[in-house]
Amino acid sequence: MEIYHVLMIYLKKLGVFEMYSDLIRSDRLPHIWCRGCGIGTVLKCLLRAISDRDSDKTVLVSGIGCTGRTGGYVFADSIHTPHGRAIPIATGIKLSNPELDVIVFSGDGDLAAIGGNHLIHAARKNIDVTCICINNGIFAMTGGQMAPTTPSGAITKTTPYGNTAAEFDMVKLVDAAGANYVARWTTYHANDITKSIKKALDKEGFRFIEVLTQCPTVFGVYNLMPEGYEAMKWFRENSVRKEKIKEMEEEKPFLGLEERIIIGEFADRDRHGLVREFRERIQMLRWMEIAKKRG
Repeated sequence: MEIYHVLMIYLKKLGVFEMYSDLIRSDRLPHIWCRGCGIGTVLKCLLRAISDRDSDKTVLVSGIGCTGRTGGYVFADSIHTPHGRAIPIATGIKLSNPELDVIVFSGDGDLAAIGGNHLIHAARKNIDVTCICINNGIFAMTGGQMAPTTPSGAITKTTPYGNTAAEFDMVKLVDAAGANYVARWTTYHANDITKSIKKALDKEGFRFIEVLTQCPTVFGVYNLMPEGYEAMKWFRENSVRKEKIKEMEEEKPFLGLEERIIIGEFADRDRHGLVREFRERIQMLRWMEIAKKRG
């Protein structure tokens, strides 16, 4: 612990924390995440994205899991919800105070498993919430069980001979349900994550950003990537930008893109969000009531 505090003082003198020092609860550090975990990378991207916004109007909502602890490290209002209930609670916050930036920051197990139904209907209703999904492909905090997003063939504690089921494609699901903005990145693509979050926060309706994230302690140990850098290298070598798929298929039709990570923006719509729909409906009812009284 003493070494940690000395390091913190040194880094502060170097100016490393100056830009985001007002957004980090340094008294809560060191964090609980394992060495090499990618959640910290995505948190840094989020801090970069909200650094020029009003933190008093930012609310972080998370569910259960490794990612669920994130809000405790950020100087903003936050709530740690029951398992799978981050989205409905975020919906209530946004509808009660539409001026807030409500950000769901949770994991794939929380959002795609027990919370999967909420995810689908949030996209369908186009609820005005930004949802950042940390997808490490496993239930990491509870010991390494298979998750809905576990890649086919991957080893977990509950699939010791390889996962025989196809992984849940959250991007396709949320896009098909009608979300206004849908994107996928990996922790290797940090600048893209930051830009994507900034863009999402300036839109209305439901915005969903999936970030494939390394978990060297659990997923990596089972799947020959026990170090964070090994997973980052794998992300770099196996990610294909969405706009390049067609030309790559023309050059190499047997590339096997189904085994690669397709990254980029998958939806960028301008449908009215739920807040605007509610406001317009309320205003219409008021006009009807006024007309009824006058008529």
